[in-house]
Amino acid sequence: MSEPVGDIGLIGLAVMGQNLILNMNDKGFTVVAYNRTTSKVDAFLANEAKGTKVVGAWSIEELCAKLKRPRKIILLVKAGPAVDAFIEQLIPHLEPGDIIIDGGNSHYPDSIRRTKELEAKGLLFVGSGVSGGEEGARYGPSLMPGGSPAAWPHIKEIFQKTAAQVNGEPCCDWVGETGAGHYVKMVHNGIEYGDMQLIAEAYDILKRGLGLHEDEIADIFTTWNKGVLDSFLIEITANILKFKDDDGEPLVTKILDQAGQKGTGKWTAIAALDAGMPVTLIGEAVFARCLSGLKEERIRASKVIAGPQKEAFKGDKKQFIDDLEQALYASKIISYTQGFMLMRETAKELNWNLNYAGIAQMWRGGCIIKSVFLGDITAAYQKKKDLESLLFDDFFNKAVHKAQPGWRRIVAQAVLWGIPTPAFSTALAFFDGYRSEVVPANILQAQRDYFGAHTFRVLPGKENAKLKAGQDIHINWTGRGGNVSASTYSA
Repeated sequence: MSEPVGDIGLIGLAVMGQNLILNMNDKGFTVVAYNRTTSKVDAFLANEAKGTKVVGAWSIEELCAKLKRPRKIILLVKAGPAVDAFIEQLIPHLEPGDIIIDGGNSHYPDSIRRTKELEAKGLLFVGSGVSGGEEGARYGPSLMPGGSPAAWPHIKEIFQKTAAQVNGEPCCDWVGETGAGHYVKMVHNGIEYGDMQLIAEAYDILKRGLGLHEDEIADIFTTWNKGVLDSFLIEITANILKFKDDDGEPLVTKILDQAGQKGTGKWTAIAALDAGMPVTLIGEAVFARCLSGLKEERIRASKVIAGPQKEAFKGDKKQFIDDLEQALYASKIISYTQGFMLMRETAKELNWNLNYAGIAQMWRGGCIIKSVFLGDITAAYQKKKDLESLLFDDFFNKAVHKAQPGWRRIVAQAVLWGIPTPAFSTALAFFDGYRSEVVPANILQAQRDYFGAHTFRVLPGKENAKLKAGQDIHINWTGRGGNVSASTYSA
């Protein structure tokens, strides 16, 4: 066989795979393309890849033979068993130091496992988040690689040139060890759920609350996109609201109000519960999609459960819209605060060395949540890389304080109107809980000890002969119980 020519190989010629190959080709890299159904290789070379340097392979063996050492192979196949099946097929044709890259939406525990299994065989593994959809794949996605650190020097140039560029900087950097790349992509998708839900709630308030038409709402979103909310999702929402069906009606008003989901938002919510972190906004965004799925039940409920009498808005409409912009901005700050808190906790637990400024920078372009706002998060973590919370950063602290009055007015008005705002409301509730020196968990602990002898601890300065500092204490509340506790404080 002739001398290897390929800089990198890619398995999986669906739209994302094809677009990523063409993108890498544009950046000067020779890509070897393979698909299990080999007729797709022929079709790709004869059409989309015609006239490029893309090389075809019609078997796994041929793919590996055509790649320069260390071999670098991206898998863009369905997450789950298909990834493991291709890895098994690749192993016999690889040598120590070769790199397998999973670019699908894999669950991060699978990437942790695959890293360990492949490193035990002398191979390197990278689990990389890829965001931006088909257009991102073709012209510059956000790439979030993690896994075997020894792989990064070999893929760095290809990944950073292929990624989106913002102010001359690539939206790609090494994330961290084992499953860190796919973990960060999972949190990205969870934040995406939150951003989308907040925008949907803002639309609902403008539509049902103020009674505005889609054209008017589109103009508001277009204006917002020139300020602090400048982002891909605000931009496309304005475009969606302007889009007309053949009869001149806004198409969005004809779309069934049942949202689908692929599961990555749910993974984020589950990971937050497992880590004991209050990532409330993403959780509410997932549950809002679940509630949207109960369409028939909601129709029945709407006929038998009454809400408040709807009254026309009598206040200052411009002030209200400005308040809504601030409520959306503040709630978004809370969502990202929660997302970064979750990543920090998991990094601590799994001994990952995550680069938070780098993560925010990776999300500034190429991905669904790209926004000007992420530049401010990058700056916050560049100033203090171990920042506990974005709310402790001067920029975000001032922004939330400025937004607070309008944010509260919006949530209050929505409640009075009977318009559900699960994301706006939970963001405000988290904010008020987070800034509270004292929360009513003392009642919870007393209840747990009363009915289950689960113990409690005493506040500093409130100790006495019975209440010892730093100890797990059980009290016989009724005089009928015993003095044996059921478990430790953390149970």
